[in-house]
Amino acid sequence: MSPDIQRKDVQTDTSADSSASSSTPEDAGNTKTTKDAVKTVGVRDLLRGVVKMAPQAAGMLKHAPGLIRRPPEAKKTIGSVFQKLAHAHPDRPFVRFEGRTTTYGEANRRVNRYAAVLSEAGVGKGDVVAILSKNNATDLLLMLATVKLGAVAGMLNYNQRGEVLEHSMKLLDATVLVYDPECGEALESVSESILPEHVYDFAAFDEAAEGKPDTDPEITAQLPASTKAFYIFTSGTTGKPKASVMSHNRWLASYSGIGGLAVRLRPSDTMYVPLPLYHNNALSVSLASVLASGACIAIGRSFSASKFWDDVILNRATAFCYIGELGRYLLAQPPKPTDRRHSVHTVVGNGMRPEIWDEFRERFGIDRVVEFYGASELNLAFVNAFTVDKTAGFCPLPYKIVEYDEEGNPKRGADGRLTEVGKGGTGLLLAEISDRVPVDGYTDEAETEKKIVRDAFKKGDAYFNSGDLVRDQGWMHISFVDRLGDTFRWKGENVATTEVEGAVDAFDGIAQSVAYGVEVPGTDGRAGMVAVKLREGTDLDTKALAQHLYKALPSYAVPLFVRVVDDFEQTSTFKNRKVELRKEGYADADPETVYVLAGREKGYVEYYDDYPADVAAAKVPKG
Repeated sequence: MSPDIQRKDVQTDTSADSSASSSTPEDAGNTKTTKDAVKTVGVRDLLRGVVKMAPQAAGMLKHAPGLIRRPPEAKKTIGSVFQKLAHAHPDRPFVRFEGRTTTYGEANRRVNRYAAVLSEAGVGKGDVVAILSKNNATDLLLMLATVKLGAVAGMLNYNQRGEVLEHSMKLLDATVLVYDPECGEALESVSESILPEHVYDFAAFDEAAEGKPDTDPEITAQLPASTKAFYIFTSGTTGKPKASVMSHNRWLASYSGIGGLAVRLRPSDTMYVPLPLYHNNALSVSLASVLASGACIAIGRSFSASKFWDDVILNRATAFCYIGELGRYLLAQPPKPTDRRHSVHTVVGNGMRPEIWDEFRERFGIDRVVEFYGASELNLAFVNAFTVDKTAGFCPLPYKIVEYDEEGNPKRGADGRLTEVGKGGTGLLLAEISDRVPVDGYTDEAETEKKIVRDAFKKGDAYFNSGDLVRDQGWMHISFVDRLGDTFRWKGENVATTEVEGAVDAFDGIAQSVAYGVEVPGTDGRAGMVAVKLREGTDLDTKALAQHLYKALPSYAVPLFVRVVDDFEQTSTFKNRKVELRKEGYADADPETVYVLAGREKGYVEYYDDYPADVAAAKVPKG
């Protein structure tokens, strides 16, 4: 069983998006997908959201100050929030895993015993505890024990091996390593010379914790919010992982803003987490939402599309977190009774594409989709607090959406300053850096500095470059468009890979697609290429696919190359590894699996050696 995804379960089904292909556009780009993507937010949307908030107004008011002002010197941290709840509600369920429920009181006592072991091993404020674990309750409790001491939890990605894992461990420079025996293979792939002095597996750590004091560590109540809480590694879709820093103060922003004001769980709710605990959606979004209301967190060992709702029902979940393609994977499953036998009313996450939003809600009976936008290293987040469809949400903190150049950098005018895009426009998202909204960045200060844009609008200002294209929907709302690195320029136009993938996925017979740009000798920019996985038992109708894409996309965005693949390698957070596909392009792919666009009339035809030259000579595609 894969730790994050059982590939046999992820059989995507385009029936989820079939309505997109039946649109009758007024022009080439005016399809259902495009209309969803360019949605703007109006006063009526906000008023409907306010009405929905009314029953939970009291709880929201309690958390509002934490979004507006979070003094870094305040004595408030993840550990103090957790132990306060444990003392106030010791018998309330806190964590549920594979049928076993641990109460707040029991969990806090175990966390304190774990903290005593770490303290005896020399762990103190600012030290790092490396945690290498698959999803389970021990993983979560170890993190809490670490942060209660003012130490930093280094949440290692258990899918890493060899040089990549060694790189991550060197970045951590940990005092202690605690690992799940199920991750033994990963640990064996690294040199013993990089391991810290103290290394425990779970059994040894539990044995060491027996008989230790279960009282709260004295230091927990004295820690300022500015203390570092954990390191989260980037997912590794390109290059070596970087460790982004999450301070308690930034976590408290999720606690108040996402948890208290947007997700708004009740104490009786249970949040199901199928994502890896080394991911911020689990630790900073889901856990923050749970602790904001004193609710319960249910940890899924791994994600399985076919068994997802069974596990949700088993854990009595009323909410769950998602990321990336999880929603599409669930829609791809054959309809079954469990689609509506659960009690889930709210889902929170990022990456719910506009073209599947409505069907996801309707099929599974979901009342609220709390989409948000954020990044591990970013100093702000947008969240769909007003429950508006097809938006990444609202952010009251200062930001700019600016024009960018062909290299993906903020575009400076003759005066050296940047230019904002207007409502409905697409641009590069920059987050203002200030004393009120500092940036934690990465462990490597040089890497952080690379992302900072200085003197953007006036001398002395500073903004953090998200690297993301977003659309300004108005009223401080945005929709995510694409990672700028995944956006390519063709025929003088910017092409967003997510929009291409949405159109391709809407074609009957295609289970899943990945779009990217490839170089064609003799041309400027990058031509579109899409790798597709077909549904089982179907053949690709290449002419019909071309006709569909010409209707669904502007002509410049229709991919010139289509490659049929058996499956996609993915990261543990459901992100396809586009970098490998982009490197292989069409030249290194099996020519029998590649089709090329001849034009509107002929559609896609089998690849031939002279095709790139024909493209450079403007002989194809025709029409």
